[in-house]
Amino acid sequence: MQKQIEPEPPISAWQPALQWAALLVLSVCLAGVLELAGLPAALLIGPMIAAVVCGTNGATVRVPPTAYLAAQGVVGCLVATALAPEMLAAFVARWPLFLGVVLATLAASGLLGAMVSRWGALPGTTAVWGSAPGAASAMVVMADAFGADARLVAFMQYLRVIFVSLSAALLARFFVDTTGAPVPAIEWFPPLAWPDFPATLAIALVGAFGGKALRLPGGALLTPILLGAALQLSGLVALQLPEWLLALSYTIVGWTIGLKFTRPILVHAARALPQVVLAILLLIAFCAAIGAVMAPVLGVDPLTAFLATSPGGMDSIAIIAAASRDVDLSFVMTLQMARFVIVLLFGPPLARLIAGRIKP
Repeated sequence: MQKQIEPEPPISAWQPALQWAALLVLSVCLAGVLELAGLPAALLIGPMIAAVVCGTNGATVRVPPTAYLAAQGVVGCLVATALAPEMLAAFVARWPLFLGVVLATLAASGLLGAMVSRWGALPGTTAVWGSAPGAASAMVVMADAFGADARLVAFMQYLRVIFVSLSAALLARFFVDTTGAPVPAIEWFPPLAWPDFPATLAIALVGAFGGKALRLPGGALLTPILLGAALQLSGLVALQLPEWLLALSYTIVGWTIGLKFTRPILVHAARALPQVVLAILLLIAFCAAIGAVMAPVLGVDPLTAFLATSPGGMDSIAIIAAASRDVDLSFVMTLQMARFVIVLLFGPPLARLIAGRIKP
């Protein structure tokens, strides 16, 4: 009698330690392959894809919220290192153009959300919040507060983050000419400066947890940016972010995003998946078109313009921009933060307006 082959147990049946081990091994393998392929932000995208694979196959482990907050604080300090006084001057000098780009993106996202709602795929407020550009975690929290389905909003937001991350990394890899440019060697464990390194950790942690405690939208990322920039520009602190700390933070951000893609959420969203993917691709294409027009006007390179207008999460965009050579991180984050603030101001009334006018 032929012995029946029993199916492999789902990941959910594994011990948490084994789940973490599988996630870590898969993350290292994917990040290594992407790094060898020359893909920017491999240390973010590799763990993110690994977490999606594990999450959709039943993994039950989750990144502790405190670890994610700390990682956002480190990314905030990374952005702070690129901020300079002339950035504000540049924004003020060309504020009509910047404002026009932000409002055009917001209008396009609202229109696409209305289209998804009109197609009957998702309820009005859920579709609008899911399409809103900005920091994904803040959009999910605000959507829940305004009565939208937080699960579907999270699905749309984080699916778009993955699409934007992959498209930006591929653009940097294949369409930006870096021939002849030397690849700087990575020093993973540099000597830690005193007191700059402890001060950097303090800024990251105090800023992230303080922003969260104050219940500021996106405060875990924005507060360390503002605090770190203020202290660095004043000359009191020289922020030090060794590569091992950045790699750890990128991994935590990638895992947090990827593990949100569980099978129940995918099943719940399966009916709307084609419309959601189409809306995401249209929004990315629209933002890319704005970036293509804006690049020669402002004298920035195409990748900088693409990242500045990309409708992805600010933390992911900051990581990709920092990992891409010749990208103006200061310019990217100026436009990203301006859009984030405007979305916070105009997102709720826009969601209510569209939900009231659109009948699925």
